[in-house]
Order: sequence, then structure tokens, then C-alpha cells
Amino acid sequence: MSEKDSNEGDPESTSGDVARCPQHVAIIMDGNGRWAAQRGLARIEGHEAGTENIRRITFRAGQIGIKYLTLWAFSTENWRRPQHEVDGILQILGRAIASETNDLHAQGAQLRHIGDLEALEAPLQRAIRDAIDLTRHNTRLVLTLAFNYGGRHEIVRAVQMIAEEGIPAGEITEQTIADRLYTTDIPDPDLIIRTSGEYRTSNFLIWQAAYAEWIFTPKFWPDFGPDDLSEAAEAYARRDRRFGALPASAKA
Repeated sequence: MSEKDSNEGDPESTSGDVARCPQHVAIIMDGNGRWAAQRGLARIEGHEAGTENIRRITFRAGQIGIKYLTLWAFSTENWRRPQHEVDGILQILGRAIASETNDLHAQGAQLRHIGDLEALEAPLQRAIRDAIDLTRHNTRLVLTLAFNYGGRHEIVRAVQMIAEEGIPAGEITEQTIADRLYTTDIPDPDLIIRTSGEYRTSNFLIWQAAYAEWIFTPKFWPDFGPDDLSEAAEAYARRDRRFGALPASAKA
């Protein structure tokens, strides 16, 4: 995430209107395997390239004024992939936590995790929790890694918590559920980006995305660069977000 590695220059030279920049951007980082296949590489090499890309995107997000960046790295369904691929992804995550945490900390990024950590081996759980603890007071950017995450699982978990707490049905509101999601203290995403040309939400932040703007790009995640993020933020700024209300011109 260092400025040297970003190759993107001075933040003041970066395009984009910070005043209209989305506060929270979430990204489905899709297409690593297909990116590798196009190049005759093993799928795991695509995941390595995708992990390297996180540094560039995170740095640009901080440059243009994004305050919350959520990246979906591994879903609850991804455990069904071949075991050697799953093992490789877990190893890449462990190496990335070890190599990138100090740089994230120096850049003022706060690292968070959403999803079920308990399925991971104890050393990896500890590494993630240690990184979260080290960066917890940073305020420049909140970088949330969705790992072993699924939207339906998250909602079921919230409902189970409500049942365990004995809250009467008549007292359950949208806020009751929202307060028990992994993202309880993070604003809902303003913009969600999915790479690789797929047009599915795929169980990602399905509660939180109720009013999010979406951008689908054909680029595979390793090819989605900082300028693509800036262009997505600019496209968001041009949209008229009405949240179900009539536009001003229709009310006149």
C-alpha cells in the first residue's frame, strides 16, 4: 500500500470530486482464476496477482477520499473449491497479513474483518486479530476484509442472536437486525463494484446493499487498477440517488 508501490503520484493530482466521492465502496474481487487461465498460469497465481492488487486499490481509495473500503476475498461457498486451491488461498492470506499490516498501519488504515473466523486455523486467526488490534485506532481509511463471509449466513446469525436474547417479535425492527450484523458500526455501502463481467450480487452484503449503487466491469480483478476505481467513483458522483423518492424535477 506504499506510495512507491502504487505508482500513482501525488494525491492532489488524482482526479475525482472528494465532496461527492462515495463514503463506502465495497468490491467483489472476481476473476482471479480466469485471469490466470488466459495467461496459461495456475489458478493460485491469479489469486496471488489479485492479492497484490489490493495494495494499489487501497492506496487510491485513501487518495480520493473513500473512508470505508470492503473487499470480498473468500465466501462461505468457496470452501467447495478444490482443497489445494483453498489451501493456497489461505496461505496467501497469511502471507499478506504478515507482509502488509505494518504498511497499512503506517498509512493510517484500520483493518477489520467480517465473516466467521472460527473456521480458520488458530495461527491465521491470531494473525488477523493481531492486525486488527494494531490498527484499531487508525482513522484515514477503514479496510474491511470479508473472508469466509456470506450474506445469508450473516442474517441467520443476527436472527439467532435476537432469539437468544429473547427479544419479543413485536419489538424487532430493521435496526434490531442491523445492530447484530458484522457491519453494525460501518455505514452501508454507497457503491458496490463487481469485476470479471458477472452480473450477480452472489450473497454479498445483501442486507446492507439495499440502496447501494452498482457497477459491473468486465475487467478481471488483477486488471482492475487505481484509475478504474477513480472512474467508478466519478460515475457514482454523477448518479442521482433518490432512495425511492421522486427526483426534484418531478416534484416541481
